[in-house]
Amino acid sequence: MTQLGIIDYGAGNLQSVANSLAAAGVQGKLIRSASDLENISHLVLPGVGAFGDCSKALQEQGLVDELRNWIAADKPFLGICIGYQILFESSEESPNATGLGIFKGQVRRFEERGLKIPHMGWNNVTQLHSSDPIWQDIPNESHLYYVHSYYPVPTDPSIIAARTNYGDDFAAAIRVGKLVATQFHPEKSQKLGIQLLRNFLNIDA
Repeated sequence: MTQLGIIDYGAGNLQSVANSLAAAGVQGKLIRSASDLENISHLVLPGVGAFGDCSKALQEQGLVDELRNWIAADKPFLGICIGYQILFESSEESPNATGLGIFKGQVRRFEERGLKIPHMGWNNVTQLHSSDPIWQDIPNESHLYYVHSYYPVPTDPSIIAARTNYGDDFAAAIRVGKLVATQFHPEKSQKLGIQLLRNFLNIDA
């Protein structure tokens, strides 16, 4: 049985994420400390705000090692926006902050070059492995919703599950085992976003 946890580090887009997950079929429990993880099968780290603020809050809540252990054990995990970026080592947004370091790579800012920053609105998502169950019932090149100025650059390109172009191609999503992380916001992406959340919830814990 799916027992969903949504990490509350004080700045996440929690209500919108919780509502979308409920629409996908599961009510979530807010996670604010390691003890809250008991009996949880699926974990979501949503995010708005700054990389450094997220890093500091997770450390203060005693969740850094818990998240590393959770992911190392290949339990279902979904990171959204900052919850995706924090999986990497560092970010140009917060040079003195340390990410979880689950994956090698840095989070970089879009270059201006006439682009409007932040990248905000609908953009197409090119799936690199359309047969992956995480994309079930989501057509390739679907438009999903973004709000961000920074994006991860994974050192290992094999973990990239989807790409989007905004001036340059960037890693729109990664997929490793039962971990999924997206730069776009499923909770803002209407029916297709809810479908992606449903697909995540169907990952066997």
